[in-house]
Amino acid sequence: MELENTKEMNLSFNQKQHPHRRYNPLLDEWLLVSPQRANRPWQGQTEKVTEDQLPAHDLNCYLCSGNVRANGEINPDYKGVFVFENDFGSLMKNEVEFSDKQSDFFSLKPERGINRVICFSENHNLTLPEMEQDDIKKVVDVWQKQYEELGNLEYINHVQIFENKGSVMGCSNPHPHGQIWAQSSIPSTVLRKQGNLTAYFEKNGTSLLKDYVKKELEINERIILENEDFVALVPFWAVWPYETMIVSKKNAENILEFSDSEKLSLAGIIKDLTTKYDNLFEISFPYSAGIHQSPTDGKPHPQWHFHMHFYPPLLRNAEVKKFMVGYEMLAEPQRDITPEQSAEILKNVPLTHYKNQ
Repeated sequence: MELENTKEMNLSFNQKQHPHRRYNPLLDEWLLVSPQRANRPWQGQTEKVTEDQLPAHDLNCYLCSGNVRANGEINPDYKGVFVFENDFGSLMKNEVEFSDKQSDFFSLKPERGINRVICFSENHNLTLPEMEQDDIKKVVDVWQKQYEELGNLEYINHVQIFENKGSVMGCSNPHPHGQIWAQSSIPSTVLRKQGNLTAYFEKNGTSLLKDYVKKELEINERIILENEDFVALVPFWAVWPYETMIVSKKNAENILEFSDSEKLSLAGIIKDLTTKYDNLFEISFPYSAGIHQSPTDGKPHPQWHFHMHFYPPLLRNAEVKKFMVGYEMLAEPQRDITPEQSAEILKNVPLTHYKNQ
């Protein structure tokens, strides 16, 4: 009787309804997708995403122009983008003497580097989606200059540009800003991705992401935005509920290969994507975002292809957050809404910022 019931329950696979695993070729890992769980009732913890009315200038903000920072230094009366070295950086410039006494179980080595903060604007309450495209382009200009300047230092082999937006993502200051961590080692995730990009390039003679974007454009199921130079999409292997990726259409190894018009295109698609995020739940949408591009180790990297990840934690509304716990921490990443579903939702979100509607 049990065998008969099992036979009766056999159904044709439907990726919108049935659990399945998806492969991430960038990291050579699998993730579990469980779309049937999306409708389960939620009585767990919620994360309140407050959106207090912020002033254009806050006298108590360490990042506002003219204010005193935590280390006693005074910010200049800057307009536009402002860059300074992090007063409480996670890395140190100084080279230290080190006796290499390693063992199988206790291996360590000093790590040298530089941490910088990039204020996007002097305006304390102006986030990227609320900025003009030309002003976001000035941020992209600074990313380009910082990547070149830091990458040219002999001991810097990787430059990580990123932004944590919102207190939910651990951002300690609401003034819109990003960070740069430049270091002597290539970080583990980047090194792992580089290995997979290299294997694909050596096998096919082309960029993995160039071929992937070409296929995504043909299918047009997970594409959210597209302009002349860039594509914004929900990756087939996305882990976070509304995870997205911006990828350059041309096979640029890094941001130095972009012209002024391409940097303006990048600024435009960043503005449109982050506007969609804000409009999704009509809040200043939190996320962690960062650029992945070729290391600065002085070696050729034809396998690398410029792209920018966005990892937002919100799941069902402005208060329910996706946590990585249990199975995700012990086995592999898992999500309850398919990438196709989240892409469809984001595609239908308007581009006029909700505050201006």
